[in-house]
Amino acid sequence: MRPVVTAVAALVACVTLTAQTRFTYSSGQSVSPAYEGWTYAADGSVLMYFGYMNSNWLQEFDIPIGPDNTIEPGGPDQGQPTHFYPRRSPFLFTIKVPKDLGSKELTWTLTSNGKTEKAFASLKSDYEIDNQVISTEVGGDFGSLRDELRTNLPPELRVEGEKKRNLKLGEPLTLTAFAGDPDNLPARRDGKPQPRDASGKVTAAEAAPTPTSAPRAAQAAPTNPANIIYRPPSSLVPSSGPGLRLSWIVYRGKAANVTFTPDQMKTWTDTRAYANSPWSPPYTIPVPPPDGKFVSQATFSEPGTYVLRAVASDGSIFTYENVTVTVTAR
Repeated sequence: MRPVVTAVAALVACVTLTAQTRFTYSSGQSVSPAYEGWTYAADGSVLMYFGYMNSNWLQEFDIPIGPDNTIEPGGPDQGQPTHFYPRRSPFLFTIKVPKDLGSKELTWTLTSNGKTEKAFASLKSDYEIDNQVISTEVGGDFGSLRDELRTNLPPELRVEGEKKRNLKLGEPLTLTAFAGDPDNLPARRDGKPQPRDASGKVTAAEAAPTPTSAPRAAQAAPTNPANIIYRPPSSLVPSSGPGLRLSWIVYRGKAANVTFTPDQMKTWTDTRAYANSPWSPPYTIPVPPPDGKFVSQATFSEPGTYVLRAVASDGSIFTYENVTVTVTAR
């Protein structure tokens, strides 16, 4: 009997090991659209939030609006991206719908690497979210669940200049954006000041940090430099530290044709070490300019129409603004 028992035990161990195996891929996998939930807008209508999960770590996709990238009914174009970065990009865009939508659904369909994936969006009560939920889902404020985050105000964002630009190939495009965190919530752990609005002006009152209670995990943590740089995960999702930041991404158009200077902090959840990502250890959120003025340049290697998106975040929730750039040959 002992050989049989030993064989069974080995088989169980093998099955358990197989069940626990998780594979990651550089390429070859698909993009899954994601319905994140809904919330009420100030005018009484409803905002539906969408994002996506690209199961690859390296492969990016450009999926034009059409049968392979459509939102129906009412589409195919309802403001969704056409460029898809690796991994998770949550709460990336919203669609405003009437609050009497009832039992109707919106369906976002994406086809990539030969596989079609769908996300179904409805106003079921289980899908209602608030700013604390958004923060929790992105691991904001080091994964904090404190109640203050329910009333967290989104960052202010103002992009200077026209929303549609034209330039010739080889000409650099200067992008100037102003951002501020009106309630300084969640506040930077290092206590350093950050701009409070997008006016571009600095006063002592605006620069002073607002006192706020830190999560228990942060209060109990040792106060040493290593703890500021990297904190062990405390939630089921990758977490990032608080603090105002702004990055430009390619929302529509081939990102390989666009170079940003300086290099932009990633807005997708890259958890690999030293990945220039707020979710990547070790990483410290840079102190923003005191006037909230972020200046970058974009250069393009191919003609075409591109949508560049400024992403302002306080580490928990986001504000977006787009600039459409038409690049023509010389």
